[in-house]
Amino acid sequence: MDASVVLGRPSTDTRERLIGVAIDLFTRHSFAGTSLQMIADDIGFTKAAIYHHFRTREQLLLAVLEPLLDELRVVVDTAQAKRSAHARADQMLTGYAALAVRNRSLVGVLAADPSVAAALEERADWTQLIARQFALLADVDPGPAGKVKAAMVFAGMAAAAGPLSVGLDDDDLRACLIDAGRRTLGLRAPRRDERKSP
Repeated sequence: MDASVVLGRPSTDTRERLIGVAIDLFTRHSFAGTSLQMIADDIGFTKAAIYHHFRTREQLLLAVLEPLLDELRVVVDTAQAKRSAHARADQMLTGYAALAVRNRSLVGVLAADPSVAAALEERADWTQLIARQFALLADVDPGPAGKVKAAMVFAGMAAAAGPLSVGLDDDDLRACLIDAGRRTLGLRAPRRDERKSP
C-alpha cells in the first residue's frame, strides 16, 4: 500500500496528475470553461475522488497558480533590488519574458480569463504581487502613459506566448518579447557591463 495513504496524506502523484490535467483543460477550454466533471472524465476518476484532493475548481486553480506565482515573486524581488527605474523595469521585463516562455500555454490562457483574475483578487498577497510587478514597468514613465505601456507589455507578452507563438523556438520567442517590451517602454538594451551589476 502507498505510504502516503497509510499516513493519511493525499497521494502527491494523484494530486500532480490532477493539476497536470487541469492545466491541459484550462489551456484548451479556459478556467471558466472547465468543470471538475471534465477533469474527472479526462483522468478517469469519479468527481468524488477529485473532491478528496480539491473541494472546488478554485482550489484546483490556486494549486495550478501557486508555482507560477512563486516564480513571479522571485522575478519581482530581483527586479526591485535594482538601483534605477529603468534597470528595475528591464529586469522585470526580461524575467517575465522568461517566465512566460517557460509557461507558454498557461500564461496566455490565464491572463485572458476574467474568472482567474477574480480568483486572484481573493488572495491579498497575490494581488499585491501583481501590483508590484505592474509598478516596476509603469514607473519608467510616471503617469497615465506609463500605466498604459505597462498594461500593453504584460497583455502583449501573455498573448504572444500563447497560440500565436506555436512553432517559435523558446530563445527566439524570449528575445522577441524582450525587444518588443523594451520598444514599448522606451528602454534601451543594457550595456554588457550593466548586465552584471545587481
